[in-house]
This record gives sequence, C-alpha cells and structure tokens, in this order.
Amino acid sequence: MSTPSSGRPVGASGGALPPVPPPPPSGPTTSRPSSAPRTPGAARPGTQDPPSGSATGGSSGTGGHGPAAPDSPPVPSPDEPRPYGRTVPTENWGWFARVPLRARLVAIIALLLAAGLGIAALATTTVVARYLVGQVDQQLDLTASAVADETFRGNASRSTLPSEYYVLIRWDNGAETPKYWDKAVERSGAPQIPTFMAQEMATRTGKPFTVTSAGGTTPAEWRVVPYPVISKLTGETVGTAYVALPLTGIHETVKVLGRTLAVSALGIALIGGAVAYLAVQRALRPLREIEETAADIASGDLTRRIRPAPPSTEVGSLAVSLNTMLNHIERAFAASEASEARMRRFVSDASHELRTPLATVKGYGELYRMGALTTPEQMDDTMRRIEDSATRMGTLVNDLLALARLDEGRPIRHEPVNLAALARDSAGDLHALDPTRPVRVVSLGGSGDAPEELTVIGDEDRLRQVLANLIGNVSQHTPAGTRVEIALGTQAPQDAGDDPLAVLEVRDHGPGITPEQAAHVFERFYRADSSRNRASGGSGLGMAIVAAIVGAHQGHISVAPTQGGGLTVHVELPTQGYDDGSSPDRT
Repeated sequence: MSTPSSGRPVGASGGALPPVPPPPPSGPTTSRPSSAPRTPGAARPGTQDPPSGSATGGSSGTGGHGPAAPDSPPVPSPDEPRPYGRTVPTENWGWFARVPLRARLVAIIALLLAAGLGIAALATTTVVARYLVGQVDQQLDLTASAVADETFRGNASRSTLPSEYYVLIRWDNGAETPKYWDKAVERSGAPQIPTFMAQEMATRTGKPFTVTSAGGTTPAEWRVVPYPVISKLTGETVGTAYVALPLTGIHETVKVLGRTLAVSALGIALIGGAVAYLAVQRALRPLREIEETAADIASGDLTRRIRPAPPSTEVGSLAVSLNTMLNHIERAFAASEASEARMRRFVSDASHELRTPLATVKGYGELYRMGALTTPEQMDDTMRRIEDSATRMGTLVNDLLALARLDEGRPIRHEPVNLAALARDSAGDLHALDPTRPVRVVSLGGSGDAPEELTVIGDEDRLRQVLANLIGNVSQHTPAGTRVEIALGTQAPQDAGDDPLAVLEVRDHGPGITPEQAAHVFERFYRADSSRNRASGGSGLGMAIVAAIVGAHQGHISVAPTQGGGLTVHVELPTQGYDDGSSPDRT
C-alpha cells in the first residue's frame, strides 16, 4: 500500500512493521559547518529555508507563498558580526589577562603564603622583642635600686667583676660618678643618658626608658631607669642614680629570629608554590580536557564529549551541562542536514514531476505552431493530451500548496466532527469505485458493530481528505476485489487523566509493503517504484498530506502489517479540544 497518487507498486508483506512516524515538515534550518562546498542555492547558515509549499509558486489569490518581505532583516551566520548586543573586546589584553589561569593560581598561592609568613614573622619578632625588653625592665625593677645604693656607698668608678650594669650618679652639684664593667662598655658603648629637669625627673623616677650608646664595637641601645639618691645624714636628695642594662642580647636574638623566620617563609613559599603547581595542575586537568574537547568541536568534530566527573563538583556539573548541550547541538545539526537533504530532494522531485507535463504541453504547442495538426481528430487528441497534462500539473500544485499551508502552521477549524459518519461515507465511495470489493465499517476490537458516533475535534474537510487519500491509496495499490475494513473505536491515552483517543484504522488485505518501504511511506515524493512509472498513481504526496493533516490535529499516524497479509494505517485523533498546536507534534 502506498500513497494515493503514487506510481509505485507494493511488495509482499514480511515481518512486523513498527509504527513509522513521518519526517518533520521542512522549516528553518541551520547548516552544519563542514569543509565540503555548499550546493548552489542552498541556505546560508543562520537563514531560513523556504517552505516546501513555495515550490508551487502560488499567488496571493490562491493562498500560496509570495516572495519574502523586502524589509525583513537577514539573519547573519554565526561567523558574521551581529547587529545587536554589546561588543565583546578581542584585543588590547592586559598583561595579567594573558597569563594562564594555572600560573595565576600558583602565583596567588605563593604570594599569599609569603605575605602570611612575612606578617607572622614581623608579629613574632615584635612580640618577642617586647617580651625580652619587658624581662629587662623587670630585672631593672628588681635590682636597680640595690645596684644604685651599692654604687652610692662605693667610691670606685670601675668594676672588676663581670657585670652588664652601667650606673651613673649625677650629683646636684653637677658632678657625675659612673660605674661599669669595661668589657661591657667596650662592646656595647656607653649609654647617652640625657639630663632632665627636676620636675621632669619626678615623673620619670622608677620608669625605664631607652637611650642610644656611643662607641663600642657593636653599639646597642640601653634600657635606663632613674632613682633619686637620698643622703642618710640629712634625708635630702643629693642626686640621681641612672641604672642601665644593654639590649645587645635582645637585638641579636631578634635578628637571628627574624632571619630564621624570613628564610623559613621563603622556603615554605617556594615549596608551597611547587606543591600548589602540582595540585592546581591536577585540579585543572578536567578543564584542560574541556578546553581540548571544545577545540575539537570548534574544528567540526561534534562527536566529541567531555569525560564525566562527580556531579557534586563544579567541573562535573559543567561536564554534564556541556555534554547535554552537545547532544542537543549534534541532533540539531543532524536534523538540519536531514532537512536540507529532504528539501533538495523535494525540489528535485517537484521539478521532475512538473517537467514531464510541461514538456508535453510545450511539444504539442510546437506541433500546432508548425502546422503538423491538420485534421480535426489530431486537434482533438492534442487538446485532450494538453488538458490531461494541465490536470496533472494542477493536482500536483494543489498537493504542494496543501503541504505548504500545513507546514506554515495555518490554523484549522476546531469543530466537533463525527468520525463514524466520515468512515461510512468513505466506505461508500470505495464501493462505488470498485463494486466487487467488500468494504465494511467495523469496531476496533473486531467484535460487534462499529459505533454510530465517534466525535473528534477538528476540521471536517481536512479529515475527509485524510480518508479520501487512504481509500484512494487502497483502490490504486490493491487488486480489484480485495477486502477492506475501516475500524473505529477509542483507546486510553498514554498519560493518566487525559481524554481517550479516537482511533481509525484502514485495513486492506492486499500485498502490503516491506519494512524498508514502511520506513519511508510518509516521506514526500516517495514511491517504491524507482522507475517513476506513473501508470499506477501520481507523484507520491498522498501519504505525506495525510501525515501533515493528522499532525495539525495533534494526532498520531503509523503503519503496520494487517493480520493475514496486507497493510493497516493506524490514526489516532483527540476527542476533546487541544491547545491550538502548542503541544508537541506526535505525528
């Protein structure tokens, strides 16, 4: 069984035939990037292919497609500059923007380690220095008074015993009595203790302060604390004793500690940078793979995919999203290429179908112009042949126009239609075409009579065209006298809660078709007869029109072998109103 206007013979049935959905209608497509040269006249990437119905050349008076509006802006291809959106800068990159991400991360980690350790070293040396100075102040607080008193009672200005103390007594009469260990002064220098006024001295008594030194091999600061010198005879203050201790040991300790911390910080920063480089290199390996995959995809290999990672990670989530996007893109490109191939085949077949009747009309016109038609019989035969060719062209153009309108998505009527009445009318039409052919309208399950009413929502004229094409297909491609049943009934929908679906089946018991033919039965201009013999039918648009009309009604159509031999066309239609085409096309 084939299209009602098809000129292909049908083969013997063999094996179960799965439901075969027809190809989607031709529409806007985007060309897949390829190194192969484009066919002249093929659509540019990013542009819309003309609808298939535009091949009819229909004018506005017939509802056909005219030329595109001159003021409609062209859609640029992906590699052309777009006239909208913010401009993306592609030059004048800064030096930091040119550094690879892994180098940036390693540098940032190393700098953070160095900065953190440097701050820690500075804080440590400061705290240790203050602590050690506090220890010196505590020592002075405990011993300075006794040292000053002992110095006040003694007369010698030099000490022969090892001692870090430097004691200076300034008498009220202006005289000074120093006492110190020579080795300590030779190394750290003599402290430069300033002279204070009496009032200022009263506020500094017992409070340590720091002074510089003069001379010495390694000059150092001194910590000095003043105490008043009181005469035991008169009980009056006779001078001020300054007791000092050098900070040489503290300075050396702080320097050694600072160097140690600096070297440690540098080593830790270098080792941390090396470890960070290895860790970042390993952590960014999935991103490197994504980069390589994206480069391969950009070069045209749409089969590449990103290696999955745990979806709980950012890279894993990105990989899942990119792989899903790539699947959609690959399917879109495959659909685009298939659509382009169908469009080219459609135009080629339409041209082929129109070329023969046009050549016939032209040939007979030339015969008439040359005066080769001399008798009335020749003139009548010529006019009849021209009329037949014009009729064939008109039928083909009407079919193309119908497909173009359906592809364009023009609205159809949404009215209650008694599908049972249409089925009985179609059975009567088939019986009138072939009175020897048994035709019955039966129930879908095979038991009982067919329902008197089976209401669907749609366009009655279009649904009549569906049944007329199916009945015409049976009449053309099955032997005379072949039994035919038109089955009616309902079935439960796939989704719970939806309304039941009306089912129409046209079953013939002829030779049937092969599974390979069933896979293409809804394609436009498809005929099993590769020789394009038109003795048995037309151009092969009947079943394509049926599929387009069923799809416009949000229905589903498929083919399967009839039990016992033959072909069954299964049509499902909604019994209630639908959403004007917003639901997915199940055809």
